[in-house]
Amino acid sequence: MVRSLWTAATGMLAQQTNVDTIANNLANVNTTGYKTEVAEFKSLLYQTLQTKTTTANGENKPIPAQVGLGTRNSAITSIFKQGSMLASESDSAFAVDGKGFFAVRGIDGNTYYTRNGNFNMSIGTNGTALTTSDGLPVLDSEGRAIMFDSDLSPSLITITADGEFCYPDERNNPASLGITIGVFQFTNPAGLEKTDSGLFEASAASGEAINETTTNNPIDKSRIVQGYLEGSNVQVADEMVNLIVAQRAYEMNSKAIQASDEMMQQANQLRR
Repeated sequence: MVRSLWTAATGMLAQQTNVDTIANNLANVNTTGYKTEVAEFKSLLYQTLQTKTTTANGENKPIPAQVGLGTRNSAITSIFKQGSMLASESDSAFAVDGKGFFAVRGIDGNTYYTRNGNFNMSIGTNGTALTTSDGLPVLDSEGRAIMFDSDLSPSLITITADGEFCYPDERNNPASLGITIGVFQFTNPAGLEKTDSGLFEASAASGEAINETTTNNPIDKSRIVQGYLEGSNVQVADEMVNLIVAQRAYEMNSKAIQASDEMMQQANQLRR
């Protein structure tokens, strides 16, 4: 009887984590470059009540009697499916059409990766820098912070589908500036470690970053689209259905606890 109480309790805890994950997806439905997260579960240990060779009559029994002890959360996986392209009025808004990530340098000096291409042109004494909305410098294909000469007008800077920055020449034709925005891929993007502000950090599970510009590996290179941002890939209808399923599962686990409590209460009344 006590086993059922703890088993149902693990189910309630697991579904609470599921609801937390769904709530986070719904909260980020309008977050640029956000990727849907899915809670995954696994069963706990099984307790053997009767071995497969033992029966009440001493006969052979090919199948044992085992009862599970509940469930727990095994992982929360991000689904890196392409989000919809949303038009932006900003000239420094870039969207990645493909599997690539932009690279930025964090405050701690480490390199982080993001799908959020809502960048800004920050004018300083040394030139114009391409930064995130938090002021983090965006890196080029060689891992250096992207800087433009101070005499260049930021509104006239364009970017090709290959990520190469251009500026109009004397004939008003786009001329290369010799700067290519860094776009990187990962063998297992689901293994990236999540940080705040939509940034990801490479880990042993994700593998090292693959530079799309310099790699010789046969990969599908991403396309950079200027004037657009990648919206989140959260499907509200799917999340609402998942929320209802999680709520019902939580409710049924609570009913199992209530049923176990009533059975224990009836067992205690038999001695009267």
